[in-house]
Amino acid sequence: MAPRHRHRRTTAVTALAAVALAVPVTVGCGAVEKALDCAQLALEISNDVDNLQDALAGAALDPQQADKILDALDKDIDKMGDRTDNADVGKAIDDLQKAVDNVQKSVDSGKDPDLTPVKDAAGELTKVCSP
Repeated sequence: MAPRHRHRRTTAVTALAAVALAVPVTVGCGAVEKALDCAQLALEISNDVDNLQDALAGAALDPQQADKILDALDKDIDKMGDRTDNADVGKAIDDLQKAVDNVQKSVDSGKDPDLTPVKDAAGELTKVCSP
């Protein structure tokens, strides 16, 4: 699995670089910083989702790890929600929060959670954070 994660992270870093280069020079510094901040937080959330998937795969060995990662994911979602006023980003954050809440409920009840909605919502967040 490690090579696949490395590929996703490399792709995400490449996407961040593209965001930095794609923002027109005429845009004010605040807008550039905001776009980069959004992209950086989307990358953090993407990494949290990867870590969550790994933690859930090893939950039998360390059940507390999934809870720690879910907490980190919640914090990153809150950070992003606090830093944006964009409607598309806000909707993507809301969808991601709902998906994470469903995973938390599944974990709390001892069920195997479906991470597909979390991955889809994180992908949408990355998409709306790109210019």
